[in-house]
Order: sequence, then structure tokens, then C-alpha cells
Amino acid sequence: MTFLRLMLAALLFLSAPAFVAAHGSGQHVLGVVAAIDSTHIEVKTPKGQVVSVRLTDKTQYKVRNLRRPKSPPQVGDRVVVEAEKGADGLTATEVHYSDSQPKAAQ
Repeated sequence: MTFLRLMLAALLFLSAPAFVAAHGSGQHVLGVVAAIDSTHIEVKTPKGQVVSVRLTDKTQYKVRNLRRPKSPPQVGDRVVVEAEKGADGLTATEVHYSDSQPKAAQ
């Protein structure tokens, strides 16, 4: 199921007309990390908008196609953030990420 969601998110990322897609009670934020620290991540969407999402100790990180040793997302990494909308804005439940440059085909 997770692989299927990641593939769907990747397809949305490549053709997403909107920066946030609703999914049940959650939302997806797709784009490239513009800034990140221990409390929030800012994602630049394909349309150039920057969306800030709060990070908590419950936020889970899922890595795909990362060429460097396992580390948190960095500025420039591609991300799909699954978030819940609350009174204080978006809070990330999962952050799926990979290198900004895909691996070369072999």
C-alpha cells in the first residue's frame, strides 16, 4: 500500500496543477525542500509557491533513491509531505523524500 501511495504521489508531483491535494482528512504537499529545521519544513511547489508544514516528534520519514548515507531531507530534495490540517496550519505525519537528481539509468 505504501509503494502504491508513493507511486501515486510521484505521478501527482510530475503533473500536479495544485500544490496541495486533499486525501480524506489529510493533505499532500508536493515539491522541493526550500528550508528545513527541527520544527518545520518549507516546500516549494511546482507553481513556485512555498508551503510551510510543522514537523513533530511523531513525523515519520520515508526515504527513496537516496545516494548519500541516510539523513533527514535537505534543501533541494524532492518531497511528498502527508499532513493533517489543524487550527494552527498543516502538521506533517509522513515525509517521503529522495535526492533532487534521480539516479542515472544503467
